[in-house]
Amino acid sequence: MSREILLLVDALASEKNVTKEVVFSALELALASATKKKFNEDEVDVRVEIDRQTGQHQSFRRWTVVEDDMVEFEAREIGLTDARERDPRAEVGGVIEEPLEAVEFGRIGAQTAKQVILQKIRDAEREQLLNDFLQRREHLVTGTVKRIERGNAIVECGKLEAVLPREQMIPKENLRVGDRVKAYLLRIDRLGRGPQLILSRTAREFLVKLFELEVPEIEEGMLEIKEAARDPGMRAKIAVKANDPRIDPQGTCIGVRGSRVQAVTQELAGERIDIVLWAPDPAQFVINALSPAEVNRIMIDEDNHSMDVVVEEEQLALAIGRGGQNVKLAAELTGWYLNIMTVAEAEEKHQAEDAALRELFVTHLSVPEDVANTLVQEGFTSLEEVAYVPINEMLEIEGFDETLVNDLRSRARDALLNLAIASEEKVEAASDDLKSIDGLSAEMIRTLAEQGVVTRDDLADLAVDDLTDMIGIDAEAARAIIMKAREHWFNQ
Repeated sequence: MSREILLLVDALASEKNVTKEVVFSALELALASATKKKFNEDEVDVRVEIDRQTGQHQSFRRWTVVEDDMVEFEAREIGLTDARERDPRAEVGGVIEEPLEAVEFGRIGAQTAKQVILQKIRDAEREQLLNDFLQRREHLVTGTVKRIERGNAIVECGKLEAVLPREQMIPKENLRVGDRVKAYLLRIDRLGRGPQLILSRTAREFLVKLFELEVPEIEEGMLEIKEAARDPGMRAKIAVKANDPRIDPQGTCIGVRGSRVQAVTQELAGERIDIVLWAPDPAQFVINALSPAEVNRIMIDEDNHSMDVVVEEEQLALAIGRGGQNVKLAAELTGWYLNIMTVAEAEEKHQAEDAALRELFVTHLSVPEDVANTLVQEGFTSLEEVAYVPINEMLEIEGFDETLVNDLRSRARDALLNLAIASEEKVEAASDDLKSIDGLSAEMIRTLAEQGVVTRDDLADLAVDDLTDMIGIDAEAARAIIMKAREHWFNQ
C-alpha cells in the first residue's frame, strides 16, 4: 500500500501538472473521507497523515476541546475535564487525537477516495491556470461565449471560464453563444467553488486597454492616456498626453482616416469617443474636456473643488450635451464639479455675490456703501481678509489712508470675535439629542445651528439635498444621518 501511494502521487503530479504536495493533501483528505465511512455519524472528525518519504499513513480521530457545559456534538467535541483525563495539557480550543487502526477501504471507500482526489486536483489545476494567467498580466481578455446563465455570459478564455455579468455588458448589447468577445478583467471572486474571473465591457479601463491595443505608441511610451470617462455604449472621452514632442497625440489616437478610433468604436457597439488633450493646468484641462464647446471664461472655487464655466448662449446646449452627457463626462474626466452658465447668468451671479459682500461689509464694519464697494472692487471676499491682509496692501488702495485702514482692520477683528461668540452660543443652544447623533462633527453642528437646525427633530425634518447643501457631505452620508435622527419616530 505504501509503495502504491508513492507511485500514485508521482503519476498524478506528472499527469495533472501539479505539485506532489497537492496530491498528498488530496490523498489525505480522500483517505480521511473514506475512513469516516466506518462510523455511522457524519460529524466524526478524522485526520490522515501520510509520510512523504515512505508512503506510510496513519489515521487519527479528533475531538475539539470545549468547556464542559458547551459540548453540543459529542462525535467531534469533548469537555475539558474528559480531555484532561486523556491529555493533562489539553486546553479549550485545542484538539485531542486518538490513533485509529488501518482499515480496508473496499470498493466504496476507494471510489470516495478517487472522487476527492480528482476534485482536489481539479481545483489545484484551476488555481495553477489562474496563477499562470495572472502572471502574464493579461487584463484584456479575449474569449468565446460558451453559454448564457440568467443573463450572464459565461466566456471561455483558453482553459479558463470567466463570467461577464449582465450589468457589465454594454447596454443594448445582445451576446449569443459562439460570439467572440473582448473584455476587461475586473476582479477575481474567491468563492466556495474556486476562484471566478469577473469580466467587464463597461469599465473605463476597458476603453484604455483597447486604445493600447490599437495605438502602439502607447506601449512604446511615446504617448499616454492620462484619464478616461465613459457613458457605456453612448459616448466616452479620453485625455491624452504626448511624451515625445514629435507626435500629435490626438491624431495618433485617431489614426489614418480615423482607422484606430473606429476600431475601438466598433468594439464598443458604436460608442462615440472624444479624444482631448490633457493639460497640467486644471482650467485648461476643463476647457479641452468640454470640447467641442467653446468656453468664454472659467471661475475656480478651490474650496469646493468646482468651476463656473461661462459660455455664450449659442454654445450652452453644446457644452451641456444631450441629457447633460458632455458636461458629465468632462467632470468625470477632470475630477472637478462643473457648473455651466451663460454670460448673462454669470454676470447676474457676479452681481448677486458683490451685493452680498457689500451688505456683509456695511453690516459688520459699519462703513458707508462707497467704502464697502471699494473693498469689493479690490477683491476682498471676507472679513478675515480685511482683518489680516498685510497693511501695506490696503494702503495701496486709492483713497485709503493709514487711519482708515487701521480702523477697518480693527472693526473686522471685532466683528469676527462677535460672530464667533454668537456661533458658540448657537452651538450651546443645540439640544443634547442633536449632539448625540453619530456622524455629526462639532463643526457640522455649528453650521446647522447657524442655519436654525438646533434639535433632533429639526434635523429629522430635513431632506437629503438640504443637509448636503448645509454641511457639504455626500448624499449617502446625509441619508444615514437623517435616518439616525428619525429613529425615535419609528420607535414611538
